[in-house]
Amino acid sequence: MKKKGENAMSRITMTPEEERELLLVLERYLPDLEIEMADTDSREFLHALKEREKFMMELIKRLKGVVS
Repeated sequence: MKKKGENAMSRITMTPEEERELLLVLERYLPDLEIEMADTDSREFLHALKEREKFMMELIKRLKGVVS
């Protein structure tokens, strides 16, 4: 059974400054994530980190298109 709004797409409105700050936060966290992936021995955790990296890279790409 699906929860209410499970497939609904959420939207958030941000100012240009908020968009730039979010992009900065994501870009600064990415190297830490890569270090964490290199240091983990757990395949499950590594898979989760790779999924997070994929998500973050896509979000960074989208934000760069807006911020540019």
